[in-house]
Amino acid sequence: MKKVLTAACILLLSAGALAATPWQSIRQPIPGDAQSIGAFANGCIIGAEPLPLNAQGYQVMRQDQRRYFGHPDLILFIQRLSTQVHTLQLGEVMVGDMGMAAGGRFSSGHASHQSGLDVDIWLQLPKTRWSEQMLLKPQPLDLVAADGKNVVARHWQPAIDSLIKLAAKDSDVTRIFVNPAIKKQLCADAGQDRDWLRKVRPWFGHRAHMHVRLRCPAGSTACQDQPLPPPGDGCGAELQSWFAPPKPGAAPVKREPPPLPPMCQALLDKHLL
Repeated sequence: MKKVLTAACILLLSAGALAATPWQSIRQPIPGDAQSIGAFANGCIIGAEPLPLNAQGYQVMRQDQRRYFGHPDLILFIQRLSTQVHTLQLGEVMVGDMGMAAGGRFSSGHASHQSGLDVDIWLQLPKTRWSEQMLLKPQPLDLVAADGKNVVARHWQPAIDSLIKLAAKDSDVTRIFVNPAIKKQLCADAGQDRDWLRKVRPWFGHRAHMHVRLRCPAGSTACQDQPLPPPGDGCGAELQSWFAPPKPGAAPVKREPPPLPPMCQALLDKHLL
């Protein structure tokens, strides 16, 4: 498991070093019935939709980067979650990166978010809406202590527990990535209702946001789903392994991104003609 995560982290670092990718030149969604294609970290999307930028219950940050596109199922999930949060009067849902208009590889920031099924939601729930300037240059709230073993008590709120739990209980969600220290706090707070914790996976970084991933939608026959998370709440030895000192070894080697799925390559070639 750790080897897979390390490889994904290396891919993220490699992607972050790249210049602008061809996908960034595609400014509008590719027409057609919505289809997520390929893997979350190597794919694209036809028929993406933009998340409405002016809506009650949530706000979209860094709109100038145009990373607010996704499969219609992702749009519905964000709207569904924000409605639940608004009904419970927890605050405003702060939406970070989704995907680009045709999906594909970012120049920086993510190895995944490529098939229109991933969204970053910040672990802040402001009671008042942010100004346009605040949305353009948002300030993340680091919830993890400097030693990486616990959350910062003065920053942690019960509403954050509720936000993550609501997302995890959504039937379309298959995984939520958070920092191991945040997972540890969720495990401590969960009480007897623990089934949803299975979907919450410890991951490098993710100190100020959760990364929510949906299952492959019906009709997206070329979409590659991940295996289900292991059984159980993931609060035992698996979680503790994330706090063990790193084993000495060779320095990580940067890897080139894998070849695109044929459908995505064909889509990109057509656009670049």
